Amino acid sequence: MKRRLYIFSLMTWVLILIMSCNQIDVYESHNSIPNHKWNAGYSCKGTFKITDTLATYNLYVVLRHTDKYQYNNIWLNIGTQSPGKNMVYQKMQLVLGSDAKGWQGVGMDDIWECRKKINEQPCRFKSAGEYRYELSQIMRDDPLNEIINVGFRVEKAEK
Repeated sequence: MKRRLYIFSLMTWVLILIMSCNQIDVYESHNSIPNHKWNAGYSCKGTFKITDTLATYNLYVVLRHTDKYQYNNIWLNIGTQSPGKNMVYQKMQLVLGSDAKGWQGVGMDDIWECRKKINEQPCRFKSAGEYRYELSQIMRDDPLNEIINVGFRVEKAEK
């Protein structure tokens, strides 16, 4: 009898934990930068699918770099393409750190990951379907050294 009560209690707690977890719908993909030298002609590309056009989404660029990266920022050309439309580009500066406070993001040894939101307010996608993105660096250095990989993240905004 005690064993059944113990198993029932354990199963109840597991069920409560499972039901209390909120699932966040996310797309995230990363492109490795060959030899950690990001050439201006090399674009990181990918696709993601949107099915819920009523939800709002946050868009992020995820960048991993070494401690030897010599700038506190990076300039990117970010392209997005809706189903059946042309690619639309925007130039954007992402601040990665400062001399006073050091690198932003999460670091382990000499590798830093920085996730930067690229839309000020959560956005809606007007049509369901497959969307494309393209990321390229537009810094003066070519190649841009010490960039390990670049990613794109789409997540449903919390209500």
